[in-house]
Amino acid sequence: MEPRDRKKRPDRPETPTAEPGSGRAVVIGAYLRERAGGRLKARAASAAERPVEARIEEAKALAMAIDLEVVEAGVVMLSAITPATYIGKGKVEEIAGLIRGSEAELVIMDCALSPVQQRNLEKAWKAKVLDRTGLILEIFGRRARTREGTLQVEHAHLTYQKSRLVRSWTHLERQRGGFGFLGGPGETQIEADRRVIETRLARIERDLDTVKRTRKLHRDARQRVPYPIVALVGYTNAGKSTLFNRLTGGAVLEADMLFATLDPTLRTVQLPHGAKVILSDTVGFISDLPTTLIAAFRATLEEVVEADVILHVRDIAHADSDVQAQDVAHVLSELGFNPDDDTRLIELWNKMDALDVEARERVTNAAERIAPERRPVLVSALTGEGLDNVAAAIEERLAHKRETLTLTVPASDGAGLAWLHRNADVLEKVANADGSTAVTVRADRAKAEVARKRFG
Repeated sequence: MEPRDRKKRPDRPETPTAEPGSGRAVVIGAYLRERAGGRLKARAASAAERPVEARIEEAKALAMAIDLEVVEAGVVMLSAITPATYIGKGKVEEIAGLIRGSEAELVIMDCALSPVQQRNLEKAWKAKVLDRTGLILEIFGRRARTREGTLQVEHAHLTYQKSRLVRSWTHLERQRGGFGFLGGPGETQIEADRRVIETRLARIERDLDTVKRTRKLHRDARQRVPYPIVALVGYTNAGKSTLFNRLTGGAVLEADMLFATLDPTLRTVQLPHGAKVILSDTVGFISDLPTTLIAAFRATLEEVVEADVILHVRDIAHADSDVQAQDVAHVLSELGFNPDDDTRLIELWNKMDALDVEARERVTNAAERIAPERRPVLVSALTGEGLDNVAAAIEERLAHKRETLTLTVPASDGAGLAWLHRNADVLEKVANADGSTAVTVRADRAKAEVARKRFG
């Protein structure tokens, strides 16, 4: 008997991916129109209207984020979705000529395609087709570095691929023979591939459960240390990583591209008045973020929901800043966080350095008109402008949850002094004449109550 060649039987299905710099791409923005006030207008991705120009530019930026060469880009406005191909027959033929003329190998559709629509377009255009969800998954697959991030992306990718096994590939229509002499026709290749995917998904889900338990243990351990958690959130490319590096002196990747960083990073930061916090940088959000990714990254994003303070970084120089802010608020709501919670959330209007004098004055006046408890902090992560105000705003939010106490620790109670150092921020120590020490500490309310009972 010949040994079985295991290389021919992978333990997971192969998913086609775009190799770095491997293709010329055409980006097509297919957007619905709706009637409003007697005229047609583009339907926005969020509650507020998103300009068509901004949406197609974002789609091009997503394609370039995986090193694709965008040779052509265009917008197709639709009155209704065609069930077979999403866009109409005439537009399909027109884009086919565009693809042939530009010698493109890949077509990016900035919309959500069904498996049948994707297959039909690939047949008509004789090129690979990716919709918005597939493109974002490709980017996340490229950016994931840690094992946790890789598992999360693979789970989302396999969930996406499971519904798209019906393609033009003929091998999916073949059947394998059944067991025994009287067996039936057996399972089709598509059923076998789907079974492999489901087996792999079950294994990943078990691993992700372990990750979730590990993250909870880490959170519980951090809660025993008197360091509050401050999480950075925001639309992708809003400048979170640049701000993170400014505040921590870290070296997280900074780049003018969408989803430059993916895996979460935590660093300790000392605030001006001595308090220490743990600053967490997370994955950026984007409009129409695939629900499979939100589900896969829930274990990571729980760090945001349970943070003591959330810094919402906005690119205030972007023409679409307001709509981007609504997209971030929508994702936070899906995670169970109330985006109107002013006691925990601080808006940072970033990239003030990118504004001219007139725009800076307009933005400053807009910020001053907002109520003090909701007023944003104007910053520039690139130049360092306004970072002192960020630290002050964090300290102000934390003060609502923490108390400052002055306690007297006897000279013989070294263990008590060590307990204070472990469970509170020690702001000042003054030696008394009787040998005891007057210790001024800041702690959360639960630890403050324990300190009162212990030291009186």
